[in-house]
Amino acid sequence: MDFIIHFFDPLQDFHHVALLLLRVVIAAIFIAHGPRKLRGKSWFMRFIGVMETIGGLALIFGFLTQFASLGLSIIMFGALYKKLFEWNTPFASTEKMGWEFDLLILTGCLFLMIYTGGTLSVDYEMFGI
Repeated sequence: MDFIIHFFDPLQDFHHVALLLLRVVIAAIFIAHGPRKLRGKSWFMRFIGVMETIGGLALIFGFLTQFASLGLSIIMFGALYKKLFEWNTPFASTEKMGWEFDLLILTGCLFLMIYTGGTLSVDYEMFGI
């Protein structure tokens, strides 16, 4: 039974790689969606587009990861609020995009805010975090 419990222990040596992958994947999502909002008609959507793009770039490099994650988390809380309370979007649907994707991104951002960018980040090189 001990073997089963400790089967994945050697993978813990790669936690810095996992944090890097999480940062890059979340960053790619925000960088893909942020610039589209820059063409929006409202100043608020343009502002969100700028913040998503800058936050995504910060995550890729692991620069001020916790602050970038906090800002992106706030954006995702806003997206969830709109989908849940204004648009009454279901969790998942085959007809339109649900809010499961937004919840996953929010969770990843909150995780990075708590655990930082890892050893493969500018934060680690500059600030030791």
